Amino acid sequence: MKKERKHGIITKVSGPLIVAKGMQDVQVYDVVHVSDKHLIGEVIELRDDLASIQVYEETAGIGPGEPVYFTNLPLSAELGPGLIEGIFDGIQRPLDHIYEIAGNTIPLGIDVPKLNREKIWHFIPSMKVGDKVVGGDIIGTVEETKVVNHKIMVPPNISGEIVKINELKGKITETVCEVKDKSGNIIKLNMIQYWPVRKRRPYAEKIAPNQPMVTGQRVIDTLFPIAMGGIAAIPGPFGSGKTVVQHQLAKWADADIIVYVGCGERGNEMTDVLMEFPRLVDPKTGESLMNRTVLIANTSNMPVAAREASIYTGITIAEYFRDMGYKVAIMADSTSRWAEALREMSGRLEEMPGEEGYPAYLSSRLAEFYERAGYVKTIGNKPREGAVTAIGAVSPPGGDTSEPVSQATLRIVKVFWGLSASLAYARHFPAIDWIRSYSLYQDVLNDHFDKHVKSDWSYQVRRTMNLLQEEASLQEIVRLVGMDSLDYNDRLKLNAAAMIREDFLHQNAFDKVDTYTSLDKQYLILNIIFEWYEKALQAITKYVRYERIVNMPVLEEIGRLKYVQEVEFEAAYQDVRNRMNEQFDKLGE
Repeated sequence: MKKERKHGIITKVSGPLIVAKGMQDVQVYDVVHVSDKHLIGEVIELRDDLASIQVYEETAGIGPGEPVYFTNLPLSAELGPGLIEGIFDGIQRPLDHIYEIAGNTIPLGIDVPKLNREKIWHFIPSMKVGDKVVGGDIIGTVEETKVVNHKIMVPPNISGEIVKINELKGKITETVCEVKDKSGNIIKLNMIQYWPVRKRRPYAEKIAPNQPMVTGQRVIDTLFPIAMGGIAAIPGPFGSGKTVVQHQLAKWADADIIVYVGCGERGNEMTDVLMEFPRLVDPKTGESLMNRTVLIANTSNMPVAAREASIYTGITIAEYFRDMGYKVAIMADSTSRWAEALREMSGRLEEMPGEEGYPAYLSSRLAEFYERAGYVKTIGNKPREGAVTAIGAVSPPGGDTSEPVSQATLRIVKVFWGLSASLAYARHFPAIDWIRSYSLYQDVLNDHFDKHVKSDWSYQVRRTMNLLQEEASLQEIVRLVGMDSLDYNDRLKLNAAAMIREDFLHQNAFDKVDTYTSLDKQYLILNIIFEWYEKALQAITKYVRYERIVNMPVLEEIGRLKYVQEVEFEAAYQDVRNRMNEQFDKLGE
């Protein structure tokens, strides 16, 4: 950062909001250091020479008359080797490094580098002297973890000819390449890029998402799939399993890099993530899941202003890895807590409140975040394709999705996984309500599944949704006049729907086998349920008693198929199918 110079004077302190005078030389979103404690703050409003500053640390003990120091730089992320496996707060301070220095509490005004300045990295050049480069070109690589090859790129605003480049074992601050620009100036490049978190990183072209992000969660992949580079929301009341669903997506989603932003959630939930992720084995690589994960922890007891910055920090890191050509998934848990931070800061600024006290610009801020996701072609002489898939949890009070944050989110996202309190109370997890949820990517992704999984995938999905919707209608009749009012065909329909709910949609996140299901296994489980249903309807027409059909021993074996390991599943499926056919043959005798 540039040398600080004392300039502004504090005139008002209101929690995390500070007003200072003599600030005519700063710009909106500049970082400042507040008082001699050097608390980190950001200018969010300017009126003449008065600046409103949101402070990312506790302001107790700060008063009028104290100085404000300028940096004349926007709030920026440091991007380079050391991000993966990192645990940062909302403004990218490394929490593990701070813990080593100061213990359990973050001291006020602590100044530590965002990325480790002491670690030695092995830079291997992929270009040579004389090569012409532009922003986005990869000049070399660093093996950051066993599964992530960190690509060192030319910053977006630099172009020219390489005049020096060397293989190097050194710190990230050491020069790895020298570029001569059009004016003849020599620009020294190291392994770090700085990027303002509120400004999206450039790309050459945005591509319509047409590939699925496979999650291994049956209700999502089969009924409400999300595209790579898509955007989704998970709204639901307290206790309905939003965080567990996001944990499952972070663990199993088909993405190269995971950025998990704990934005205003309870500290014990972030502790679970921090404790669990290093122990989890990534099914794709056999290594620890942390080897491809960045964690941003900004819990509910941390300063509210840093909560507002945390999702911008997260999406900037995600865009950086996207520019390398990686497919990145960012989990924001939860955007409601982020919106509450916006509301608190807006109130302290005495802005005109919108609906339920949220600022009038709530929708545009949410859109700014979600629109930074997408499937893109990167800048550079050799463009790559990369993706950022954004999944945000929403925590509406009382589960009421008519509140402003939920409604503003639904106008933006393409996938809605609505969680149901009644399903959660019935211990059905994930508690995604198949009647209310939807995916606007379904048509294009079903075409993909038809080509790459099974040719009748989309037909089976339609049958499943139709059966579940018919079950909801039949349950209304049963509640009004009882089960005896239904004929046996309708009763079998209810039985088949119950099998889909209990044997397919219900998934145990804590079972080592059931936690993840491949697309082929998902298809076959549904297929055998429908095969049983069709044979049951045929048996009824041959006057086989209904009780004998619904008490077939094979039904229990069908229910246990989801607990069969992938390598043994094909054989187990055929065995159950053969026994089912034998038992139906005996029913007809």
